[in-house]
Amino acid sequence: MSNPDFPIIATKTIAVKLKPKAEKFVKQGHPWIFENSIAKANKDGENGDLAVIFDQRSNSFLACGYWDRDSPIRIKMLHSGKPAKLDQDWYNTKVELCYDRRAELLLTNTNGYRLIFGENDELPGVICDVYAGIAVLKLYSNMWWPHLELLVTAIENAINPEAIVLRTARKVGINDLNDGDVLSGELPDEEVVFQEHGIQFKANVVHGHKTGFFLDHRANRKRVGAISKSKRVLDVFSYAGGFSVHALAGGASSVTSLDISKHALALAKQNAELNSFSGEHHLVCGDAFNEMAKLKGKQKFDVVIIDPPSFAKQASEVDGALKAYQRLLKAGLPLVEKGGILVMASCSSRVDEETFFQLIESSLTRSGRSWDLLSRWGHDMDHPIGFPEGAYLKCGFYRL
Repeated sequence: MSNPDFPIIATKTIAVKLKPKAEKFVKQGHPWIFENSIAKANKDGENGDLAVIFDQRSNSFLACGYWDRDSPIRIKMLHSGKPAKLDQDWYNTKVELCYDRRAELLLTNTNGYRLIFGENDELPGVICDVYAGIAVLKLYSNMWWPHLELLVTAIENAINPEAIVLRTARKVGINDLNDGDVLSGELPDEEVVFQEHGIQFKANVVHGHKTGFFLDHRANRKRVGAISKSKRVLDVFSYAGGFSVHALAGGASSVTSLDISKHALALAKQNAELNSFSGEHHLVCGDAFNEMAKLKGKQKFDVVIIDPPSFAKQASEVDGALKAYQRLLKAGLPLVEKGGILVMASCSSRVDEETFFQLIESSLTRSGRSWDLLSRWGHDMDHPIGFPEGAYLKCGFYRL
C-alpha cells in the first residue's frame, strides 16, 4: 500500500507587530501570541502562513511562527533571534536537536520515547512519540498541514523510522489525510511492542489513546518497580497498567489494577503478560472512589498509587480538580499499610506544582498519621520543559 500524498497548500508571509507586553514575552522566549496581543498585521492570515514579528521600535526582525486561525493562540512561535529560512535544512537541524536531547535515555534499554514535545522543543502543536522504530506524529493544529512534508522528512532524516503514523486531535482534519494514515514506510502491525528500562509494553499506534501510550511517567514507573519487591500494590486509575507492570516485574507479591474501563484493564493484563512475574495480578473494574471505599477496613497495601486523569483542562475546572484530589486522598490514605508508600500524581497543567503538593501534605497532616516525604518528581527527560505552561506532570512519594 503506497503512502498518501502530502497536501499542497500555498502560504503567504504576514508582517506583524505586537502590543508591548506581548513583545516582552516573546523576547523572553514565550512561544504563544494570543489574538488580542497583535497590534498590527499587514494582511489576514490562514492556517500555516508564516508570521514574521517585527520589533515595535527598531522595526527589526524579532521572531517568526505559524499563523493558527482556529486558535486564540493566533501565532505559535518557531524561531527567534537572527532571521532564518524555515526550509528543510532548518527542520532537519531542529529535529536532530530533539533526538540529541534524548540520546542518554536511549542507552537505558528503552526504545519507547517522545522525540518531539511541542512548544518545549520549539515545534508547537506537534507531538512525535517513537515505539520500537515506529514514529507516531500527532498534530494539534491545522497550521501544520502546509508544512507536513518538511516535518516528516526531518523525522525520517533524524531517526530513519520503519514507519511514520499520523494521528490528529479532534479539531484537526483535512480531506485527503485521516487519523491513523501511514505517512511514510510500512507499518507491520498497528500494535507495537516496545521497551522502557527493559519492561515490555504494547502500544496501538493507529487506534490507541493519544499516540498509543503515556510515556511521561516512565521514570516514576521505574521508581515504583524498584520499591515493589514482595509488596502488595494498589494501582488506582491503572489504565494500560504502566505502574502495575513495573511493580509486577519488580517482584511485587500482588498488584491490584483498578480502572473504570474494561478495555483499559484488558490492556493492563496484556502488558503484564508480555513480561515475567511471579506475583498475583488482580483486575478491578469500577469507579475509583467507590472501589476504594469498598476496600476500606478490609484490605491494606504496601504501595498505593493514585494517578488520575486530568481533572482541569481549563481554568474554571481547577477548584473542582482540587476537591477531587482531596476526595481521592481521603479514600486512599486509609488503604496504606504502616510503613507503606503513597504515590500521588497529577497531570493537570492548570494545577501548579506548589498548590498540588501543598494539598497532598495538608491531607496527610489531617489524616492523623505521620508521613515522611520521600521525593517529588516531574517529567522524564524526553519531556523537557521549555516554558512555564509546558510543565504539567507532578508526582510525590510519601512513606507512612
